Amino acid sequence: MMGPAHSLSGAAAWLGVGAAAAAAGHAMPWPVLVVGALICAGAALAPDLDHKSATISRAFGPISRLLCEIVDKLSYAVYKATRTSSDPRRTGGHRTLTHTWVWAVMIGGGCSAAAIWGGRWAVLAILFVHLVLAVEGLLWRAARVSSDVLVWLLGATSAWILAGVLDKPGNGSNWLFDGPGQEYLWLGLPIVLGALVHDIGDALTVSGCPILWPIPIAGKRWYALGPPKPMRFRAGSWVELKVLMPVFMLAGGVGGAAALGFI
Repeated sequence: MMGPAHSLSGAAAWLGVGAAAAAAGHAMPWPVLVVGALICAGAALAPDLDHKSATISRAFGPISRLLCEIVDKLSYAVYKATRTSSDPRRTGGHRTLTHTWVWAVMIGGGCSAAAIWGGRWAVLAILFVHLVLAVEGLLWRAARVSSDVLVWLLGATSAWILAGVLDKPGNGSNWLFDGPGQEYLWLGLPIVLGALVHDIGDALTVSGCPILWPIPIAGKRWYALGPPKPMRFRAGSWVELKVLMPVFMLAGGVGGAAALGFI
């Protein structure tokens, strides 16, 4: 799928988690719901770090473009080293390593660890990166015609304000993990969810997605999961733009309202 659809699906997924938590009697504080949805929207773009033409490659200027090239080469190297004779030959790393559950867990776990051991500046960095990505995905039309500096300033300002809101007692810095020193340990959860939602979205397209790597399926270690071929669509097609994106917006609205107790 394209960037805007990925971001919308990520935000909707976290709002759905919020609705489920509220139904189970463990409602999220509203700052956790809002910040988690934004992080998840940004994290839903991150698996395309292996693609030099993806939204994330433009998000941070030369830094993200260079990082995309490095991740593409790393992903391709991992693919070549672990492919079986049944896996097709490739010339690049797109939709390989970064599109797996292993990557999702590693990135989410790494961000949780950074939030715990790196303190406030690590939290601000995590928020900044994902809020910039959320702007690029959710407000993509405005982001395309705006300067990168303005988007970065919006991300940095939002990160500072939202971290200050979360730090207030009862607002959720210690949501779910309330032990000493475990503030913001939950930040990894929307990041993992965003990556997995991205992978599921890509699995619906014609190419499928090797989400379950390295588990071998049908003799392939990089088996591209997806629905039956007639049910798949091309990225950017009318199915994505006219059907899925409105569904994600509706689902997110309903999930958010349920999470906040309005329905």
